[in-house]
Amino acid sequence: MPNRFYGAFDTERFSGKQEIPGDFRSPFQVDRDRVLHTPAFRRLQNKTQVFWSGEYDFYRTRLTHSLEVAQIGRSICHWLKAPGGLLADDYFIDPDLVEAACLSHDLGHPPFGHAGERTLNFLMAGYGGFEGNAQTLRLLTERIFSAKRTGMDPTRAFLDAVLKYKSLWTELKTTTGELPEHHFLYDFQHQWLDWAMGGHDFPAEYPPGKERDSFKSIECQIMDWADDTAYSLNDLADSVRAGFLRIERIEGWAEKRGEPISEGTPLGELVTAIRKRKVDPFVGSRIGKYIRSASLSADVNFLSGTSNRYGFRLNVDPAVKAESKLFKKLAFENVFLSPQLKQLEHKGNHLLHRLWDVLEKRYVSGDSIDGQNFQLLPEDAAMEIEQADSVEKKARLVCDFLAGMTDGYAARMYKRLFTPDFGSISDLIG
Repeated sequence: MPNRFYGAFDTERFSGKQEIPGDFRSPFQVDRDRVLHTPAFRRLQNKTQVFWSGEYDFYRTRLTHSLEVAQIGRSICHWLKAPGGLLADDYFIDPDLVEAACLSHDLGHPPFGHAGERTLNFLMAGYGGFEGNAQTLRLLTERIFSAKRTGMDPTRAFLDAVLKYKSLWTELKTTTGELPEHHFLYDFQHQWLDWAMGGHDFPAEYPPGKERDSFKSIECQIMDWADDTAYSLNDLADSVRAGFLRIERIEGWAEKRGEPISEGTPLGELVTAIRKRKVDPFVGSRIGKYIRSASLSADVNFLSGTSNRYGFRLNVDPAVKAESKLFKKLAFENVFLSPQLKQLEHKGNHLLHRLWDVLEKRYVSGDSIDGQNFQLLPEDAAMEIEQADSVEKKARLVCDFLAGMTDGYAARMYKRLFTPDFGSISDLIG
């Protein structure tokens, strides 16, 4: 049965190419499948989520996190389609499209988690910055198929579903007078933003920044809530298992912050689950609760007449949203700010700094290293950088190389370059 929710505007690809004749898949299934079968997606298995990948087998990585977000996103779509709502059997939010967005939402994140993202943004301050979501857009549109560097030619609805932020780096720099820390697109990505918006300019009520970022398609809204759900619950379970969130620490934190922890409160139920060794069932039931907390309402805006994707707003029960915020705050202050993780972040920052220093000097500035031009990068990467016609493009390509590294690859390359007794001829292949 055809789905009336989407039209030709939503399924159009940037190249204008039509779907392959006889393909049994929908355009959004093609988008999802293209993402799944790329090295960029597979590399997520060795990129940090909370704890460094490889630390222990059972901790979540960017890959397992993305898979969990995708499952939650699909479930939200099915929940919203329940009888009696605004949707119908022939008029619904496509779960394959949402799954594709959820699987892709972290593709652009560099090694070493958000600390690595901040480091690359600092290093790229003179070349237009670095942002994980902007890098995801770059991969999908320009880099993801490495042979031709043409991107995956996404549909408009899919591309729009991963556009959490819609302000350009220079726009935010001009607005605030400071270099943006996060939540921006690269300046050269304006063409993709314009295409995703169907050529419509943002009205005055959507200035660059938070107001514009709040303008998301319904699929992007669902992906965002699925990500929040996974982040606030699944990462919590890892933190308990790793010993960062012990009962006494949670109780002390709650007392210090004035948060209730009695029976029946979110923190109280978490403590009970830890005491009974039932954290995973606690998380599982909470995920179901968070999914069921979502509902739809009609929305009218400057694009709602162009696509149904902008005709709806995702609403989340305020109590559930507050609980999610509480759990994220608990994990942030007790885990992410802990000396143990900060030491690892410092190490990742140091690795990326040293790698950038030598690669920027060799391939961007064009300076020799002690009078010699060592070939430090794979041949195809080095050739592409050398053929770039501006310093900014060269720097961006070096940044692409660093951002595409897994945690393990970055550590090995660092050792090969700077540790005298590490490395062999065979090790040079990766």
